[in-house]
Amino acid sequence: MKQFIFFCILIITFLIAGCSSKETLNFPSVHELNPLASGKVFIYRLDSTVVTNFSKSLTVKSYIAKDSVAEQFIDASGRNSFKIYRYITDTLQTKPWVYTATFFASFNNNTIEFIDNNNIRIVTIAAPVTNGTQWFGTKYINAPSTASDYFFMNDWHFEIQNANESFTVKKGNIPNTYTILQADEEDPPGPFNPALSRSSKAYSVEVYAKNIGLIYKEFLHWEWQNPNNDGSYTANSYGIKLNLIDYR
Repeated sequence: MKQFIFFCILIITFLIAGCSSKETLNFPSVHELNPLASGKVFIYRLDSTVVTNFSKSLTVKSYIAKDSVAEQFIDASGRNSFKIYRYITDTLQTKPWVYTATFFASFNNNTIEFIDNNNIRIVTIAAPVTNGTQWFGTKYINAPSTASDYFFMNDWHFEIQNANESFTVKKGNIPNTYTILQADEEDPPGPFNPALSRSSKAYSVEVYAKNIGLIYKEFLHWEWQNPNNDGSYTANSYGIKLNLIDYR
């Protein structure tokens, strides 16, 4: 009887292990989450937050952005990479497209790195692509002192959330999406109080859809300094929001 019970437990253990293995194999690859290819185009609503009114306030300016994936190449580290050009126009698309930036994306088996127009290098996606996966997304940012414009990004640890759930953008409701929370910091916590001597906020999130790519991005950083009751936002206060309209 004991041998029979042991045999049953052994079979159940193998079945559970087999199911776990299959679930692991079902995780999408980093390539599936951002399947770039030469010729692909992504159209976004772009909302840009900028400092205005002599650095006393923040305002949002809106555009339509077009990200065009250009040539594919092998970078200096031997990784498959893509060059991406961004163009913008007005929200009614009555004006010509204007070039604004060049980005680079580099792939290996487990991560994707993104280099923006200011040469800021970020590990945007890491495997396994499932809830709870974390990584040091800003490890390449060299900001050794608080005087650096990017010191606030020094220790961001990214995390995958809401894996394989739907997410609604201007394109519509899109299934099989993965949210990557990059930062959510307030100092001090709570509503903004301009009377304080200093306060800051950093929030950054990206949403990717399997077999599509980036469908949503929101980034906002601001720092308020108020010496002598004459408060203003620092020069590196800014934000950007991308919301997918269409892709092809």
